[in-house]
Amino acid sequence: MHDHAHDVSGVRGQANHRLLAISLSLTSVVMLVQIVGAVMTGSLALLADAAHMFADASALVIALIASVVAARPANERNTYGYQRAEVFGALINAVLLIVLCVWIAVEAVQRLLHPSDVEVAGGLMIVVATVGLIANAISMWLLSAAQRTSINVRGAYLEVLGDLIGSAVVVVAAIVITVTGWMPADALASLLIAVMIVPRAITLLREVFAVLGERVPEGTDVATIREHILAADGVADVHDIHVWQLTRGAPVFTAHVVVALEVLTGGSSVRLLSQLQSCLADHFDVEHSTFQFEPAGHREPEAH
Repeated sequence: MHDHAHDVSGVRGQANHRLLAISLSLTSVVMLVQIVGAVMTGSLALLADAAHMFADASALVIALIASVVAARPANERNTYGYQRAEVFGALINAVLLIVLCVWIAVEAVQRLLHPSDVEVAGGLMIVVATVGLIANAISMWLLSAAQRTSINVRGAYLEVLGDLIGSAVVVVAAIVITVTGWMPADALASLLIAVMIVPRAITLLREVFAVLGERVPEGTDVATIREHILAADGVADVHDIHVWQLTRGAPVFTAHVVVALEVLTGGSSVRLLSQLQSCLADHFDVEHSTFQFEPAGHREPEAH
């Protein structure tokens, strides 16, 4: 369970904001190339891919800013720090993806219903799309490790994945146009790009809402955690267990632990606390855990 981005060496092991900055640079350059290519070839698919690149560049700027903000230390008004900035950045990314999908779909359907007289230059279209394909593959490789522990980087990673697939679809459409001269392949490729992006945007939205809704992190079994706590010497019961996450890879845990009276009076509470916190950190990757010890028979005050 200890698969963290900082375990990766080389360029992929750099800080999240540096990886996002590199990916942003690649995306921006390819976006400009595809805009020029779309104008020169008359390809709607290239224009749609360029628009996707523009949305990704904007999203990566948001992600980069959120990553820098999230690194700021906690203070008296933000006691957990600013890690939730990553979640809000990912939310904006997801919304941008959905808006982009709608735009691509509308433009593609309009071209299919009202075919344009403009000829699409398939040969040049292949070259431009291939450049985008290679650049997106590099960006995905750079972000592949960090996206496992940061919801913000994951948002950028999913967008680059959409770009990669989109570029591959454009290459196929360009080959069809070059070989057969069938121009609707360009509009169909644009429509397919929109269809492929939607599930990824929805997946990211679900993950964002899971964090904001303070659901138990995926892969965390509360029953198993309870068993580990109850197995510790001196523990009689455990209740009010809460597990949530500030952002992807940053789970938080709290629980009320009922202990034997001798634990509280005999001076072994410090040992038990260290044991439980180590258990959470070692077995469940929970670095921030809070335990409230209670003697048997303790009753919570009723809320008024």
